[in-house]
Amino acid sequence: MTTLPTSVSGRSSAGLLDLFTPKLVTVLREGYGLKDLKADAIAGLTVAIVALPLSMAIAIASGASPERGLYTAIVGGFFVSALGGSRFQIGGPAGAFIVLVASTIQRQGFDGFLLAAMLSGFILLALGLMRLGSYIKFIPYPVTVGFTAGIAVIIFSSQIKDLLGLHLTVPEPGEFIAKIEVLASSIGSISPAATGIAILSVAIIVGLKRIAPAFPGMLLAVGVAALLTFALDLPIDTIGSKFGGIPRTLPSPALPPISLDKVIAVLPDAVAFALLGSIESLLSAVVADGMTGRRHRSNCELAAQGLANIASPLFGGLCVTGTIARTATNVRTGARGPISGILHALFLFLFMLIAAPLASAIPLAALAAVLAVVSWNMAERHAFALLLRSSRGDAVVLLATFLLTVFRDLTTSIVVGVSIGAMLFIHRMAETTGIEAHTPPVLEDASDRRPGRVPYEAMTATRRDIVIYRISGAFFFGAVANIGSVLDRIGDNYRTLIIDFSAVPFLDSSAANSIGLVARRAANAGRHLIITGASSTVRRVLLTHGVRSPHVTYRSSVEAALERAAPEEPTSV
Repeated sequence: MTTLPTSVSGRSSAGLLDLFTPKLVTVLREGYGLKDLKADAIAGLTVAIVALPLSMAIAIASGASPERGLYTAIVGGFFVSALGGSRFQIGGPAGAFIVLVASTIQRQGFDGFLLAAMLSGFILLALGLMRLGSYIKFIPYPVTVGFTAGIAVIIFSSQIKDLLGLHLTVPEPGEFIAKIEVLASSIGSISPAATGIAILSVAIIVGLKRIAPAFPGMLLAVGVAALLTFALDLPIDTIGSKFGGIPRTLPSPALPPISLDKVIAVLPDAVAFALLGSIESLLSAVVADGMTGRRHRSNCELAAQGLANIASPLFGGLCVTGTIARTATNVRTGARGPISGILHALFLFLFMLIAAPLASAIPLAALAAVLAVVSWNMAERHAFALLLRSSRGDAVVLLATFLLTVFRDLTTSIVVGVSIGAMLFIHRMAETTGIEAHTPPVLEDASDRRPGRVPYEAMTATRRDIVIYRISGAFFFGAVANIGSVLDRIGDNYRTLIIDFSAVPFLDSSAANSIGLVARRAANAGRHLIITGASSTVRRVLLTHGVRSPHVTYRSSVEAALERAAPEEPTSV
């Protein structure tokens, strides 16, 4: 008697432990050999080559210095791979964060941003520990496509200045319309050298993608652009002229200034970072699952993302999330497990140690070209067009999310998009929930009838004092009004009302309350309500809301209810 609870508890504890076991531990338990290490080393090196220019470009576009992006990829990438719930996830700075990070740095200063990023890490850690990772997957697809396309537009607009080498007379605004107006007013200051370097960089990236996909096009484009800029002494901005180069090592960890007022001020930004980070990281993990047939542990992944976002700001890094493009590259180059991500972080650190002086010659126009290509790939143009054609509801959600992302802010767009999507879902679900009168779900075959028993259809034909209704579909608050109006229209010439719940998989408190009102109304009129076919879950909800004897009787089926229903008045015999 006492061993069963202990066993169940033991299995429960083991299951919870497995839920938060990093995939690195799982891979090592399965057996990890030299062949696996070689494959992971090649994949890690390839991803590091892709991440090197991209991390610096994202940092600059976010309003930070280029080394901040490298710190993020090194520190954040290590924690995501070492502690995460995905075998192939690559963590680091992501283009999706550029808008939020840039606006936060403008409003709160860089120290305020670091505090917000760290707080977002604690929020992500809490989401993972509370096992809420599965709920984040409920973000509607049109919302994801809408805000991703909106971010792509904003990223591209933020790179126009460096793509064309414009010299602005006023600071570049963060708002989209104001930004375009300022850029348009400065079009006369366009730099042919910067524009040429940008066009050449895009051509190299796109050309190599088509001709030789295995080559690191972004790194080669940046390298060629840096070489030409140095050799021809082109009059354009470089990392060296703008930022003074990049350090050759990681800084010592340090906490940003913390005060209660500052925490309250940056908390909305922290929530926005956590929301976007959770969506991006789990989307990236799902993409990796689709490419490999594996399954990630969403709550473990969120917890690892949280720890990575706590660690990265300690070293002056940016927000960390799973990066779809780098994760997909990791899979395509033959990674075997999380060690490839750990090695990617190590290779980036070695690059910074060895090649930091060379980075000073990288032109900003080349890095802007990298982000221009990234934003083009992010836009999901085919999915956008498909959703516009699929249905009016999806088109409304998509356009609302997209336009609010571009012209308002990302947090508002996600909240509004999800809200509209939820209302459309409720409307669609309510339309699928129906109620029908008097007809048996399936007419009996003569061979199934027991001798001496009156058939179902004969019972309903002779018992005019009985009314039967059958509800089908999820019975929830969205369907209460429609079903309630049907039940309210039932006449007064009946003694027994039978409501069949055999086709109701789910029932909420609003629906249970409406049935309770029907039962009390019937009891007050001297009539009887019988509920049939209710599952144990549905019946439990009904009983909890007071739908019980003496106002209502439960039966297993309509047939059982008819056989035990009160007889008609003697005059009808």
